[in-house]
Amino acid sequence: MFAISIDERPYPAPPEYETFKKKVQDLTGVDLNAYKYQIHRRVHMLMQRWGVKSYDEYFNMMASKEEKLREFLDYLTINVSEFFRNPARWWDLRDKVIPSIFKETGQKKVKLWSAGCATGEEPYSLAILAIETGVMNAQPVLASDIDRGAIAIAQKGIYQKRQLLNAPTDWLKKYFTEIDSNTVQVKQEVKDRVVFKQQNLIKDPFDKNFDVILCRNVVIYFSPETKSLLYRKFFEALRPGGYLMTGSTEQIFDYKNIGFESAGPFLYRRPL
Repeated sequence: MFAISIDERPYPAPPEYETFKKKVQDLTGVDLNAYKYQIHRRVHMLMQRWGVKSYDEYFNMMASKEEKLREFLDYLTINVSEFFRNPARWWDLRDKVIPSIFKETGQKKVKLWSAGCATGEEPYSLAILAIETGVMNAQPVLASDIDRGAIAIAQKGIYQKRQLLNAPTDWLKKYFTEIDSNTVQVKQEVKDRVVFKQQNLIKDPFDKNFDVILCRNVVIYFSPETKSLLYRKFFEALRPGGYLMTGSTEQIFDYKNIGFESAGPFLYRRPL
């Protein structure tokens, strides 16, 4: 999950920057045009840091060296994540969506995916919800993100207590071990319910037959064309009857054209 930092002051960009933005969008899905102000000041600062003289040279460096791409994404973005973010949506999953899947399929196996999992708060929330609702999966929650650095943080499972304000109080002791007065770690029972994977949502193929896909606060700054492509890929990745949940600012306006039906606020279903 991420939101883009926006520089408050415009900064004149050379023509070569337009080509650079297009290449970045093709590589990552992030549309650098989707801002009120230019953010290329930050790009220029990174180029200066590495002694890079041209946008082509910098892009080629990112495309060939994963750590440089990760630095670029980290520098332009601010990860904003917490457990059970927008709680009402999570309780819809717990009280409506997962029980409806149980009823429809006649079994308690639910294939779950957190797409764009950032530092792990969302997939661990999903795993906890699966435990609480009685999901009996041999297959863990899939958690994918383009950023290996974020995944490394997620795999450690260490978080600030302030990130758990939306969690029911009894779940804190049940699913987390206290490290100190400000920090907790996800218990192994929850960790075992999640598998992490590095993945480019735009370019990489998806697994199939998911019951629930969460992609929340990921596509905010994608171009309309990239969003449409991604939502169609999600549609194909769901089994008939499966659900896609998006973020609270990510309404899919053309969901009917894609094939979805509305199943609630920011919740879309592939018809049976």
